[in-house]
Amino acid sequence: MGVLDPPPPKLLDRVRAEIRVRHYSLRTEETYVDWIRRFILFHGKRGAQEVEGFLSFLATEQHAAAATQNQAKAAVLFLYMRVLGLELPWLDGVVHAKAPRRLPVVLAPGELRRPLDQRTG
Repeated sequence: MGVLDPPPPKLLDRVRAEIRVRHYSLRTEETYVDWIRRFILFHGKRGAQEVEGFLSFLATEQHAAAATQNQAKAAVLFLYMRVLGLELPWLDGVVHAKAPRRLPVVLAPGELRRPLDQRTG
């Protein structure tokens, strides 16, 4: 009876190993693994169309913030490029989440004076 080869590592274990080789933070590892797990559960398939569908779903159905969608995209691209060794064509079909517009905060002269007058020192 010969020596049995160990089973190949599971996909998420491969993701963790690749992240650790690159010395990413533990928080990044946890986040990427979570997003990749969500992607797998969403489609259970591979390919650019599935990635586009997942990222567009985050923007349109989940109303994810732009930063959240970008984080998910980074995780899924890491899976394809670093773990699976596959290049994805540019994801032109992705519906992008809208970044919130930030309005400048403007204080009236009296509003600015109050905190300065209350300052001790």
